[in-house]
Amino acid sequence: MTSALQVNPFKPTAGKMPPILIGRDNVIADFQDGLRNGAGAPERLMLITGQRGYGKTVLLTELGRVAQANGWLVVSETASKGMAERIVSALADDGLSLTGVDLAPELTVGQVSARLGSVRLSAAAAPVTLRRAIEQRLAGMPADKGIAFTVDETQAASRNELIAIATAVQHVIRDEDMRDVPDTEKHGIAFVFAGLPALVDDLTNDEVLTFLRRCVHYSLGDVLIADVRRAYLQTMAASGKRISGDLALEAAEASGGYPYMVQLMGYYLWQSAERRHASIIGELDLCNAREDASLAFQEAVCAPLVRGLTGAQRMFVEAMAQDYPASSRVTEVAERCGKSHSWGSKYRSSLIDGHVVRATRKGEVAYAVPWLGEYLNRGRRNA
Repeated sequence: MTSALQVNPFKPTAGKMPPILIGRDNVIADFQDGLRNGAGAPERLMLITGQRGYGKTVLLTELGRVAQANGWLVVSETASKGMAERIVSALADDGLSLTGVDLAPELTVGQVSARLGSVRLSAAAAPVTLRRAIEQRLAGMPADKGIAFTVDETQAASRNELIAIATAVQHVIRDEDMRDVPDTEKHGIAFVFAGLPALVDDLTNDEVLTFLRRCVHYSLGDVLIADVRRAYLQTMAASGKRISGDLALEAAEASGGYPYMVQLMGYYLWQSAERRHASIIGELDLCNAREDASLAFQEAVCAPLVRGLTGAQRMFVEAMAQDYPASSRVTEVAERCGKSHSWGSKYRSSLIDGHVVRATRKGEVAYAVPWLGEYLNRGRRNA
């Protein structure tokens, strides 16, 4: 019996740091190497892609923490209108006064309009460009330190703002490269972008945004079941609870290695035992966790995904649900919808591009998002 309620160590809230970043060690280690290896290290420019629930935001938070621990300034942003202006504001020190920024197609700061990177400063308003703000902030930093930028939800960024940011950063990197000092003593710039696979692909295919194509790309996938099992054993023990190796394995398998589901399963396992005032996690807790975690995942991941589909895409995935968990034949899906074969092929392709479904064999597809079939079938039963 436990004497008092304890704090649940699992954190399935979006962006909240979990107790263990499972299966992301290589990305973190590469980023640390990039900071240490000096100017020109490729790992200082990263593009991280993954579906919702794969831990992109959490990973960005950890990379920011790593940079901060290395003495770097960290500027974290979520892509939305005004992102470049917010970055300038975050960089501006007491000697800079920002009165307004407009980045499409030229950068206007205060009362001065000019091409990006060449704006003239006035003594009265002290207007600054993004490039100028970066340069001035770097000038006050120790040698070999720099600024690390992290941008989440990159797919939501406007093209003009991305161009402005990329241009400013490339100018600063080029200027630092020209300094006659060893690479390890030059001020650094690190930029980590994160976003959904298909929409980020659209950005990187833009001829103007070559900057993003030069980033080292990491595509986040499922976590190994063995790693999840080990994390459950370690985290439960560290929080005063025990779970057998067999139950930890069952819980890990139930999570499917999906990072968000890993946190949900751990959270509800721990919570179920805590409500019983028990220090040992048992079969009842596993049963409760399976149900609670599945429903929470469906509401947090599947529901917004379905809401974001077009009417035709939604019709397609709903027609697949009666085959779940088996694959669906595209021709049969089209027939159920009263549509042509070409209609089926068109929306099969768009849903594959959006990573909502995946091709299994010729002419067949299955859901690419875990528990999506369960969510859609639950909706049909409740309709």
